[in-house]
Amino acid sequence: MMPANTELMMRILVCGAQKPFMTGGAEMHMQNLVTAFHEAGHEAELVRIPVAWERSRLFDAALAWRLVPLDADLVVATNFPSYFASHPRKVVWLFHQHRGAYDGGDSAWSDFGLDDASLEAQRLLSEWDGHALKEARALFTTSRCVAERLQRYNGMTAKPLYHPPPLHDRLHEGPFGDYVFAPMRLERNKRPELLVEGLANTSSDVKLVLTGPGSLFTELRATATRRGVAGRLAITGYLDDDALIERFARALAVAYAPHEEDYGYVTLQAFLAGKPVITARDSGGVLEWVEDGVTGLVTDGTPSGVGAAIEHLHHDPQLARRMGEEGRRRVAGLSWPAVVAELIAAGRGRMRA
Repeated sequence: MMPANTELMMRILVCGAQKPFMTGGAEMHMQNLVTAFHEAGHEAELVRIPVAWERSRLFDAALAWRLVPLDADLVVATNFPSYFASHPRKVVWLFHQHRGAYDGGDSAWSDFGLDDASLEAQRLLSEWDGHALKEARALFTTSRCVAERLQRYNGMTAKPLYHPPPLHDRLHEGPFGDYVFAPMRLERNKRPELLVEGLANTSSDVKLVLTGPGSLFTELRATATRRGVAGRLAITGYLDDDALIERFARALAVAYAPHEEDYGYVTLQAFLAGKPVITARDSGGVLEWVEDGVTGLVTDGTPSGVGAAIEHLHHDPQLARRMGEEGRRRVAGLSWPAVVAELIAAGRGRMRA
């Protein structure tokens, strides 16, 4: 629906990175933002440029963004390196920077180490990031976790701006079943192996359902066989929206314990389905929603800790129900119109000091 005063309508470009042949939460986030602008009566399109994460090619896409003509009233940049876009009315809603060069440096999934070449690349990236982000009229993040990283590594202040997850208008409550549901990419930073090992630390007949694409399928299946829980583990692969909604609705609880997650759609989706979340104390943005003993269980991040949490809820489904109800209350106020209003106001406002 168009605004009553068409002079208030803006032409908006949402800018984001494209990793070819990969689709996840960031891609859904960008498209949902475009849809939200449309529903508010604005004209909006998504602009994406392919990115390479390897250290040797990291600056290529950042340079490309500086050269792209962006003819619009407002540009909303999202993840690295889209915020290198040059525009007089640029607002940044930061999903994340290049984590491999910051909090993920020297980790198993990053090619940034402690060698001289890595440290120099990190220094240069920090300098470039600071310059590009300071150009923005306003600087938002998707969570307090992302804002704290930005402050820690770049000395910059940003405002967390929370938004609903995909399927927020379709997720619903249901019976509390005999399985813990864990939808995620099967990759190291999501730590699905922790959940399989946690299952192996239970003595009941509770089940674990892992769903999503990823490179660890074979390894996880082998771990389950070696640990004697293959019969209680289901790895379903991709699920369409209808099947995903039903899996949430019929779960006992949801397990989601990634390392330093930016935001954590799975957490919000679990709450909208009235389910508690089992997580870990180093799971980042997830902890902005999961309060231990109130909306879920925060473990120490060990297999025994995860296993104990699963057993606890398996033996006390009424506790799981109470936690799920509280989680549902806590996410009830999230809305896309509120996000759009804040981004538009920032774009029309004065430049940041």
